[in-house]
Amino acid sequence: MNHLVILLSSDPAKSIWAIQSGQELALLILVILLLVGMVLVAFLAVYLMLILRRALVPPSVVKVVDPRSFWQRIAGLHSLSQEKDLVMEHAYDGIQELDNPTPPWFMGLFYGSIVFGVIYLFIFHVFNVGDLQTAEYTQEVAMADQQREIYIKKVAGSINEKTVAFLKEPKALNAGKALFLQSCVACHGQQGQGGVGPNLTDEYWLHGSSIKAVYHTITEGVPEKGMMSWKKQLNPLQVQQVASFILSLQGSKPAGAKAPQGTKEGPTIPVQTEKVAIR
Repeated sequence: MNHLVILLSSDPAKSIWAIQSGQELALLILVILLLVGMVLVAFLAVYLMLILRRALVPPSVVKVVDPRSFWQRIAGLHSLSQEKDLVMEHAYDGIQELDNPTPPWFMGLFYGSIVFGVIYLFIFHVFNVGDLQTAEYTQEVAMADQQREIYIKKVAGSINEKTVAFLKEPKALNAGKALFLQSCVACHGQQGQGGVGPNLTDEYWLHGSSIKAVYHTITEGVPEKGMMSWKKQLNPLQVQQVASFILSLQGSKPAGAKAPQGTKEGPTIPVQTEKVAIR
């Protein structure tokens, strides 16, 4: 048996344990047998202690039946009438101490956590059968990156500088507006009026006013003038949305617009019947 996958999910990539060899399977079985043996030894030790305790009790001692219910025994509860039976022999300054041990339910959790810790130690740190949280996080990030790549190839992969088209749908323009406000405001202003970068609302352009030219400028950037390339931060569909939103700002004439720069070019997009608010 060369390959075996133990699944706790319907997706093998999301399984907690992935055993790739017969040796790892044998180690896992050994760990399980070891833990089962430890539990059996613990129960046997408790059983022998009970037998030894009964053997040491003198025959004259009358066995007292515990009148408490099962829940009271598990919770370690005693009625007020039983307190006199719990008083210990010593007393300090008139203060008496009750022999009231830790409740069995708490001790069960305590010893159970020890057993869990031993199992976790052997599985994740001794035999390295399972993945630690850091490894699981790395795997999930890698899966997310793969899904992102699939999405880009499926939805945005066909968009490039040659096939990009102006988007006039309000939903697409609103998506472009959100990206613009997130990434472009620092240089081009809240309304595209310009700042460090040029005014995007007039008819003057430094690198072309067509959708293809604007797409190219956003994708590749203008390093010599301080504009970074956005192709690693935005996928092709997002670049198309931002470029379409920028072109939709033509003629909006915001207050405090920067002086024209570049070459005057005529309108390169269809007349819009709907405008996207930029405030």
